[in-house]
Amino acid sequence: MLEEGTGTFGRVELTKHRRTGQHFALKILNIHKVIKTRQVEHVHNEKKVLNQLEHPFIVKLISTDMDDTNLYMIMEFIPGGELFSYLRASRVFSNAMSRFYAAEIVCALEYIHGKNIVYRDLKPENLMLCRDGHIKMADFGFAKELRDRTYTLCGTPEYLAPESLANKGHNKAVDWWALGILIYEMMAGRPPFRGNNTSEIYDSIMEHKLKFPRSFNLVAKDIVKKLLEIDRTLRLGCMKNGVRDVLDHKWFQKIDWEDLRQLKVEPPIIPTLYHPGDTGNFDIYEEEKEQGPIAELAEKEMFSECC
Repeated sequence: MLEEGTGTFGRVELTKHRRTGQHFALKILNIHKVIKTRQVEHVHNEKKVLNQLEHPFIVKLISTDMDDTNLYMIMEFIPGGELFSYLRASRVFSNAMSRFYAAEIVCALEYIHGKNIVYRDLKPENLMLCRDGHIKMADFGFAKELRDRTYTLCGTPEYLAPESLANKGHNKAVDWWALGILIYEMMAGRPPFRGNNTSEIYDSIMEHKLKFPRSFNLVAKDIVKKLLEIDRTLRLGCMKNGVRDVLDHKWFQKIDWEDLRQLKVEPPIIPTLYHPGDTGNFDIYEEEKEQGPIAELAEKEMFSECC
């Protein structure tokens, strides 16, 4: 097994099916750490949500399992790595590149929201590139099926919507806000609201002083402003016409949505891959030697519905 990623209470390794030779991503979550960091609900949500989703721009969950120490989630292996890595390497994306990735994300959000699910963790680190360069949204730990508003504060500080910070309850509108942040970051090389610490970032979001570099495309600026509308009832994607307003925005005028959904539009980046199990597009970490403490029966029962 080769390790391709790591986290606060888990890691992701590359594994291969012995009979077919097909590669998968194996997400390993230490039971004790999941409980200690109060992530039990997020683990449940991730499995519940992914089991409902089948979309070309969303990572597939294959199966789950559990032993005395860990929870295991077998996912499809997305070999191109994180969009974040490509953005950092080039510093900024062109207007056309940013529009392509944003358009594929819009298609994914349209599908997710149609199932009454909010994603809540849109950022470049959670967008993977397939072998052919199309995106896959990954990491659904913060995703949740919505009946009304939810009040849990979760996500990456720079991408949080003002209503989440104000503890007024939030809904699918937070995903459209995050799309606005993402478009800005792709085209400017940094998020619009920043600070030296989390508190300063939150203050910047609530102050809502939105400034653009001079080189920022004017039509792109318009959609970003409308996605970063502080009043969520007036935010693009959240009004009477819903996602239709996003699809019809003039920034997306050159997008053939039907071709895009059918993967007929050529991506701007094709990952460099030399063999089926190539992990060259990921940071490699040393494999953990310690297994971690054996979970008690009561702890394992907390995840009985997951496996």
